[in-house]
Amino acid sequence: MKKGEGRTIKSGGLWIFNNEIDTIVGKFKNGDVVTVHDFDGYPMGKGYINQNSKIRIRMMTRKADQEIDEQFLRARVQAAWEYRKNVMYGGNDILSQSEKEKITAIGTTDRFDLNCCRLIFGEADFLPGLTDDKYADVLVVECLALGMEQFKEQIVTYLREMLEADGIEINLVYERSDARERDKEGLNRYKGVLWSSDDKLAARVGENDYGKSVNVQGDENLIPDVEIVENGVHYMIDVVNGQKTGFFLDQKYNRLAMQRLCKGKRVLDCFTHMGTFALNAGIAGAKEVTGLDISEYAVSQATANAKRNGLDKTVKFRCANVLDELPKLAAEGEKYDVVILDPPAFTKSKEATKNAIKGYREINMKGLKLVKDGGYFASCSCSHFMTQELLAKTIKEAAKASHKRLRQIEFRTQGPDHPILWSSMANTPESYYLKFYIFQVVDEK
Repeated sequence: MKKGEGRTIKSGGLWIFNNEIDTIVGKFKNGDVVTVHDFDGYPMGKGYINQNSKIRIRMMTRKADQEIDEQFLRARVQAAWEYRKNVMYGGNDILSQSEKEKITAIGTTDRFDLNCCRLIFGEADFLPGLTDDKYADVLVVECLALGMEQFKEQIVTYLREMLEADGIEINLVYERSDARERDKEGLNRYKGVLWSSDDKLAARVGENDYGKSVNVQGDENLIPDVEIVENGVHYMIDVVNGQKTGFFLDQKYNRLAMQRLCKGKRVLDCFTHMGTFALNAGIAGAKEVTGLDISEYAVSQATANAKRNGLDKTVKFRCANVLDELPKLAAEGEKYDVVILDPPAFTKSKEATKNAIKGYREINMKGLKLVKDGGYFASCSCSHFMTQELLAKTIKEAAKASHKRLRQIEFRTQGPDHPILWSSMANTPESYYLKFYIFQVVDEK
C-alpha cells in the first residue's frame, strides 16, 4: 500500500482501489489470493486481486497467516447461516389465518422467517462479491467478482448441506451472474443451473461455458416459477428472468411495517414492480389499492399475484410512467390515505448524484401532493450514493415546496438478512444502500 492509504481497510472496510497500491511483488494471475502489506511492511490480511477492476483487491481476511481453504470457507458460510437463523426468527412467512391474527410483531412466533431470505450478502458476510438468495426450495447465486468464481460452487454446496442438516430441503441452485457489474471485472455475464435434484436439470450442469456469454437457452421452459410466501403474501418468482435474483427481498420488513397503516385506507403504490407494497396493503385490509409501474410485464405479474392472494377486487394495477401519472392524478383531484414511493435507483454513480437529487425531489413533491391531511407517506432510496442525510434533506425540500408538513413515524433500512457492515467511516458503501422513511402528513388543527 502507498503511505497514507488503506484507511478504509484499517477501519473495517474490504475494498482496496487501484490508486492505493504502491508496488506488487511476485507472480500472480487475476483472481489469485494475495497478501496485503502496509507501506511499512505490516501485514494487513489477504484478499483476491483483479487488475481489470478499479476495486483492485477485495479482502477475505484481516489475518495474513490465514489459509483460504475448505475450513475457512465452511466457517464463513456457517456463520452467515447461524446469523440468519437468529435475526430471521419469530416470523410469519408460513402461517394459517388463525395464527396470523395472533401475531403482534416479528419475533412473536416460534418459527424461522426463512421461506424467502438472503443467506449470503457479499462483503457484509465477509464473502465479497457473492450473493445467495433463498426462494422456498430454490437457491439463486450471483457472483460479481473474478476472485469469487473459484469459491462460489464450494460455498453454495456448503450452504445447501447446512440447510438440509436443519431440515430445509433445496431442490435447485440457479446462477444469475448476468449483471453489468461483471463487465468491470473483465467477466462475461452468465446464468444457468449449478445443481439440481431433478435429473433433467442436473444434466444441464457443465453444459454452459463460463468463458463465453450468457446462456439461458431452454431454462425458461425447464425451470418453473417458484412460489414464495412473504408477510403472508404469496408471489410467483421467475428466477431465470426476474429482476436481480428474481425478487427484491430487502424491503421485506418495510412492507410489513406499512401493513399496520393501511387497514381501511385508500392506498397508492408507485413503482409497484411485482405489486409488493400494494399486496401488503391489500392483505392488511386496505379499502382500495392502486399500483403503478411503467413495465407491462411487471403489471401483469402484479395482477396475477393479486388474484393469487384473492385481492384482485381491491388491489388493481395499471401500466403508467409514475412521473407523468402523479400530476394527472393531482389535476383530477385525487387524494389518498397512503402514498408509497419505492423508485429504482436514480443514481448508480457518485458523479450522477446531483441529477438524482433533482429526480428524488420531483417525485417526492408529486407524491406528497396526493396525500390527504392526516394521511401517510413512505419514501425510500435504494442507491448507496443517496445517503440518509441527503435523502432526508431532499424530502424536506420537497415537503416545503409542496407546502406539506411531515411528522416522521420511523426510519428504516434494509432487512436484517441484508446486514450493514460498519466502519469508522459511518457505513461502508459495500453494504448500506436502502433508506426508508415513513411520515404522517399533518397540518395544525
